[in-house]
Amino acid sequence: MELVRETSEVRRALDAVRRGGRTLGLVPTMGYLHAGHRALIEAAARACDEVVVTIFVNPTQFGPREDFGTYPRNLEGDLALCLEAGATWVFAPDTATMYPGGADVPATRVVPPSNLTGGLCGAFREGHFTGVATVVAKLFALWQPDRAYFGLKDFQQTAVIRALATDLMFPVLIELVPTVREPDGLAMSSRNVYLTTEARGRARALSRALEAGWQAARGPGASVKGVTSAASAVLAATGGLQVQYLALVHRDTLAPLDDLSAPGVLAVAAVVEGTRLIDNVALDGPSPLVGALQREAVS
Repeated sequence: MELVRETSEVRRALDAVRRGGRTLGLVPTMGYLHAGHRALIEAAARACDEVVVTIFVNPTQFGPREDFGTYPRNLEGDLALCLEAGATWVFAPDTATMYPGGADVPATRVVPPSNLTGGLCGAFREGHFTGVATVVAKLFALWQPDRAYFGLKDFQQTAVIRALATDLMFPVLIELVPTVREPDGLAMSSRNVYLTTEARGRARALSRALEAGWQAARGPGASVKGVTSAASAVLAATGGLQVQYLALVHRDTLAPLDDLSAPGVLAVAAVVEGTRLIDNVALDGPSPLVGALQREAVS
């Protein structure tokens, strides 16, 4: 495995891939890697001949009062995980490489469609998805991958990136990997490191709320109101949660659902002791807790 930092090194690596007629998988991350990232890298390694993992804490997707400066970083640990999971390269550029004119100056930006960014996280993180779309477009253009891998925990982000690849005609297949959870059901996130023991107990309410909504969707007379009410009851019973949204939306358009005939995703965001967490479940998919509960039972 090779650590790459400059665009000239990227071109050399990419030339070697193309000369050999090999396929390339891309796994974009902001580092501080965990088992969820490992699942993405391993999925890429199974399907592609070569895998590049990018590690870049992207300043343009953070708001002015968000945690860019304190976002957890551990390049040494990240490199070890990437090597074990099957990466060929790790691309860890600095801000000047990704934004030659500076991240704060007026420059070309990729602005996703407002119907995908106006609600859910977009209602609370102004400019976030423009930053995400811009940096992902740069990585697609630079590395020209055959496949790119993203986790379904960031559900709204995956919708934005699928639209980006389609609308800008990037010849890349977007692969979505299921959420990886802690044994207690909490969705894995680099920000989980911020949680105290008490906050972590409260944070479990997100996955338990999704489980309640998922179960309600399978009950007699299931309805949108019944699903959201069941999930809301779990959140309301948990102190110390600042719920930003709980919404049942269409899997592809992100429009609010009127009934359960369309493919729906129940999504939630909440702040726990200053740490913002998100989670979601597809109503036509597996329970959000079944894998976690099975792991907990044998641990």
